[in-house]
Amino acid sequence: QVQLVESGGGSVQPGGSLRLSCETSGFSLNMYAIGWFRQAPGKERELVSCLWKTEASVADDKKGRLTIARDNAENTVVLQINNLRPEDTAVYYCARAWGSCLWDQRDFDSWGRGTQVTVSA
Repeated sequence: QVQLVESGGGSVQPGGSLRLSCETSGFSLNMYAIGWFRQAPGKERELVSCLWKTEASVADDKKGRLTIARDNAENTVVLQINNLRPEDTAVYYCARAWGSCLWDQRDFDSWGRGTQVTVSA
C-alpha cells in the first residue's frame, strides 16, 4: 500500500526554522521523485521543491531558504525551511511522481494528508 505521511509542522515566529518530514512506504524512492507542495488559504497549491534520487530542485523564489534531501532513513524525504516568513504559512504536502521532477503537478499521483505550518509573531 502506497503511503506518504508528513510531519514536523507547527507554529513558529518569523525568522525561525522547521524541518518537515515525508515518510514513504509501499514504493521505492529509486523509482519515484518526491515533491513538496504547499497551499495557503485562498491560494492555489504550488510546488516548492522536488527530489529525484540525488537531484534536488527548489522554486527560484525560495532558493536559499529551502533544502530538500533524503533523511538517513532511506524512505524519508525532509524539507528544511529556514528564515520562515508569514507568507510561508500553509499546509505542506508531499507527493510522488514516477521518474524525474518535471515540475508539473499532474505528474504526482499519490499524496499525503499534509502538515500545517503557521508563521506569526
